[in-house]
Amino acid sequence: QVQLVGSGGGSVQAGGSLRLSCAASGYTYSTYCMGWFRQAPGKEREGVATIRPGGSPTYYADSVKGRFTISRDNAKNTLYLQMNSLKPEDTAVYYCAAARTGLVPSMCGNIHPRDFGYWGQGTQVTVSS
Repeated sequence: QVQLVGSGGGSVQAGGSLRLSCAASGYTYSTYCMGWFRQAPGKEREGVATIRPGGSPTYYADSVKGRFTISRDNAKNTLYLQMNSLKPEDTAVYYCAAARTGLVPSMCGNIHPRDFGYWGQGTQVTVSS
């Protein structure tokens, strides 16, 4: 049974930093594309960043390029998202996700929710101005 448990959210002022973590279990973590997504109130869930099974390449939404870094530790079955220079518009619930079983690795770069079949419970990130 796939289980993804996200943590690390919180409240920060604009310009601050947070690091999200996601502990994975119940499947062969190292063989799956992983990603971070977010959903703000009244908006659709959107892709933030994804990472291929081996750790590279990585892919980012334009809105977070240069500020966020996705990484993974396959020995610890853990996914990370380092978020720097946070802006109020980054406020959202952040979800970690594992790709649908059988997803072609090249599709990891689509950063689209439809390609991901397993989801964590979400962690709130609030950035104040």
